[in-house]
Amino acid sequence: MQLKVPPALVMLIFGGFMYVLDRFLPVGEFDFFGKQLLMQFFFGLGLVVILISVIQFFINKTTTDPLHLDKSRKLVTNGIYNFTRNPMYLGMLLFLLAFGLKLGNAFNTLVAAGFVSYLNHFQIKPEEEALRKQFGQEYTIYCKLTRRWF
Repeated sequence: MQLKVPPALVMLIFGGFMYVLDRFLPVGEFDFFGKQLLMQFFFGLGLVVILISVIQFFINKTTTDPLHLDKSRKLVTNGIYNFTRNPMYLGMLLFLLAFGLKLGNAFNTLVAAGFVSYLNHFQIKPEEEALRKQFGQEYTIYCKLTRRWF
């Protein structure tokens, strides 16, 4: 696979963009009743989603390292992977949405959308190609039955 940047680092870079955007863009600030609660919900849900997905990989004795998909021993399709093919990335998106709420700048939703677009193009599509080569028809069927994000 051609990928060189770990997805967690990509999330941190986009979080940095969010921070810079919030500090230097003089418009777009917002606040609303329940913002703090929604932020905590997104963060907690993201944490739970990532933990469950990592535990499922650990139980199935396969790698969580997206840079070395050749080390994958088994295609995990049950549990949370029955609802989303990329729960770890979904969890990262939820972290970014929580961070965007904390910063309180509406334009940060565009940065979060950029994160999704970047991952789809540079991370998920190459991963899907590699997994399709490795797991063949089983992976193709899984892709037809399960959505990429949610």
